[in-house]
Amino acid sequence: MITVENISKSFGEVQAVKDVSLVAEDGKITALLGANGAGKTTSMRMIYALITPQTGVVTVDGINSTDDPVSARARMGVLPDARGLYKRLTARENMAYFGRLQGMSEAQIKNRSGELIERLGMEKFADRQTDGFSQGQRVKVAIARAILHDPQNILLDEPTNGLDVMSTRAIRTFLREEKARGKCILFSSHVMQEVSAVCDEITVIDAGAVVAVGTEAELLAQSNQSNLEDAFVSLVTAGAGA
Repeated sequence: MITVENISKSFGEVQAVKDVSLVAEDGKITALLGANGAGKTTSMRMIYALITPQTGVVTVDGINSTDDPVSARARMGVLPDARGLYKRLTARENMAYFGRLQGMSEAQIKNRSGELIERLGMEKFADRQTDGFSQGQRVKVAIARAILHDPQNILLDEPTNGLDVMSTRAIRTFLREEKARGKCILFSSHVMQEVSAVCDEITVIDAGAVVAVGTEAELLAQSNQSNLEDAFVSLVTAGAGA
């Protein structure tokens, strides 16, 4: 479980994130929904302890990520906005490298890699160098690498951005399976269809601030709209005028 309380971050005179709070529960998929430039990536980077909030607290399974970032990161698997694969390594070798960084044994790495390769449909390219991979192939490898150690909390920054239909469906299926295993899943997105398809809870962010929180049905009711896209526009416009 991830709890975010009033985190803020400024870069010079620009306040990128303003008192953002959210709760991502175990066994649920939670979305941080916002347009490009809304503050999603900066918020995610603070949540997974890449940068330190200027104000506020992030706790991961009860661990304060500012006080003990190493322990907090060990409880998370992160797909950042920059996928950052090692191009000269194969998909399997990328996974193994990160498994060793997590302190996994070679036997654990082999077993877990095999499981994820099968679940994510990576059999055809698992032993190819990642240089030249398609966007969908890169994302699958990056996700597998991030969660090789089977963390309780999975954080994904724009996981389906630029993916084709088949790759997107594969990622959705995988996220639902992890949710069924009781995992806490938090992902950022600007794609309404994606959020509508898989998310239990939605936090809408605009100009670095939270403007609405709830299930899709609750956001539709709040905005008196019939679909998530119209609800999003209505909520963001109302928030900007507040």
